[in-house]
Amino acid sequence: MAKEIGDGTTTATILAHAMVRGGVKAVAAELLEDTPGALWSHGSIEASRLRSAPQMTRVVVAIDPAVTSGEEADETGIVVTGKDQNGHGYVLADISGRYPPTEWARLGIAAYRTHRADRIVAEVNNGGDMVGATLRMVDRNVAFTAVRASRGKIVRAEPVAALYQQGRVHHIGTFPQLEDQMVNFTSDIDRAAAGYSPDRVDALVWAFSELLVEPMANEGLYEFYRQEAAKVAAQRERAKPAPVPQPGSMEWFQMINSRKTET
Repeated sequence: MAKEIGDGTTTATILAHAMVRGGVKAVAAELLEDTPGALWSHGSIEASRLRSAPQMTRVVVAIDPAVTSGEEADETGIVVTGKDQNGHGYVLADISGRYPPTEWARLGIAAYRTHRADRIVAEVNNGGDMVGATLRMVDRNVAFTAVRASRGKIVRAEPVAALYQQGRVHHIGTFPQLEDQMVNFTSDIDRAAAGYSPDRVDALVWAFSELLVEPMANEGLYEFYRQEAAKVAAQRERAKPAPVPQPGSMEWFQMINSRKTET
């Protein structure tokens, strides 16, 4: 059961759930269906939920900026996360939405100050230097790290999804639109068919990649050789000779007729 929330996503209607918080237990049932192939399930997110967060040792605000603004534009993902001394992560806020650049910068820095964050991380694949420059216009002293996506969304998201499965990530309260994107985030997600881009999930992934995901040893060298191998494969594909139809075949007659038509 779900209802439309206006931006193309849907919010699952949770009839009830089981929670154990601070020694108080409420037992009921959930009628939710998981999306086949999604990296997150309703159950893993429900199990992660807490009412309050412990003391944070580090907090980041992650921003996935939209390329354009306006009613038809993608959202700008803005998610605040933290981690505690035990290496657990916490989703503290989701203030994503459709904003012009100066507005998402203002909101991101307001969250940075409100949550006493250590840093803002923002994807710059599309915006380039404009992203950092826009943030500096609002606060020239903000601690900012630019991140670039060299791998696909799914590859980046898998380590973060694994943290949920390990019980190392918690949601402080509920974040319906973010969670809706999470439980529908599959390897073959079609943003055109879905009617939205999973920008909230992208921001979530950047945030926990900064806080909790250990970088792979020699990742830069690995990525360089991966890209080089992809270039070689593309060159080989382009260099393949065009197939020659067997004389007398239907393809051969079509080729002859097309040549006659051209002349």
